[in-house]
Amino acid sequence: MADVKLVLRKKPNREGKLPLTLRITKDRKASFIYLGYHLDEADWDEQKQRVKKSHPNAVRLNNFILKKLSEANDHTLELETNKTYVSSQSVKQKIKPSAGSTFFPQAELYLQRLKEAGKYNQYTADKPRVKHFKEFLKQDTAFSDISVAMLERFQAHVKNTLQLSQRTAVNHIVVIRSVFSFAIKEGVIDEKHYPFGRGKMKIKFPETSKIGLTPEEIDSLEKVGLEGNAHHARNLWLFSYYFAGMRVSDVLRLRWSDFQNDRLHYAMGKNEKGGSLKIPDKAASIIDQYKAFKESKDDLVFPELKGVDFTNKFVTQRTIAFKTSAIDKTLKTTVATAAKIDKKLTMHLARHSFAQVASDKIPVQVLQKLYRHSSIITTMGYQSNFTTQQTDDALDAVLNMNAEKTTPTKPKQPTRKPK
Repeated sequence: MADVKLVLRKKPNREGKLPLTLRITKDRKASFIYLGYHLDEADWDEQKQRVKKSHPNAVRLNNFILKKLSEANDHTLELETNKTYVSSQSVKQKIKPSAGSTFFPQAELYLQRLKEAGKYNQYTADKPRVKHFKEFLKQDTAFSDISVAMLERFQAHVKNTLQLSQRTAVNHIVVIRSVFSFAIKEGVIDEKHYPFGRGKMKIKFPETSKIGLTPEEIDSLEKVGLEGNAHHARNLWLFSYYFAGMRVSDVLRLRWSDFQNDRLHYAMGKNEKGGSLKIPDKAASIIDQYKAFKESKDDLVFPELKGVDFTNKFVTQRTIAFKTSAIDKTLKTTVATAAKIDKKLTMHLARHSFAQVASDKIPVQVLQKLYRHSSIITTMGYQSNFTTQQTDDALDAVLNMNAEKTTPTKPKQPTRKPK
């Protein structure tokens, strides 16, 4: 078992006083937790592990260090009960997390981990949400003090005071849940403080309508005459559409080596699910336009990410976000106008458009493979936004039935008896 002991470290501060610490020793390796107090060596009883009565705050300090010693021993026993091996460092992390055990230090560490993992989009989205929560509370807070009532007040604050949408307000709550989950995983807090789930705070996203382009609008987009950046942006949009609404991040990462035997082989960046698709003739026509710029089989097909260091995931995702924003601007301001499309034309709309055209025509099991969804439930939920045939037929049936009942009929002419 790890040995926990109170010691004065022989590292004096500017006043010549020594720091009071908890020393955790396991397998002859020691870790130290500084308790935030410094003492004169003469005021410390090494044998009895306590502050001598000569110190003016001896009673308070002794109560404090006894409490810390008891907590350390409890955490050590808990860890060694649940794990086959425990190091002195893991005990230290349990007793005193490196980032602090209150909410906002853990939130900062959570954001830092997102950045280190290269998750640019999530990092840039979650950072202001944490900032809004901090401004709402006006101070740091313990995890145990974050109640369901507090979360509901914060959600209302985001909607009413910050004037943000219901979905954005829910996303603010999701970030708080993520920080809780992160802190629990790090061993900083106990699961009993988790304020989400059954009988607690429930997270429910509002339903949103997803609308894609009609086949007529897609035909107009294919045929309209465009040049330069507008022509290139149109190519990227159509290429995404022709490959079942491939995400723009995957389109921009494609290399010439991904095209083999008339098929496109690639792993989707979002969940790393691999597979291949046949190359439609219309997509092949787009690819041919970029062959003149091919330098090698490992070269990128499209130019947006050329020169980017793909080993730096954060920079890669940031570049994709910037380039996508520029492409979307061209689609909305130039391409849509030229094609006489009055919808908000973006790269992501290609995915919605494929789903809309495919609705009621393609079995959901096939769509799951095309979309590379891990679960068919995800596909069913996504496709439900575009599946309207059953409801349309039901509406027509009721209205036609009602029309039949209300249509006036000509009165029958009485038959005259012959004279």
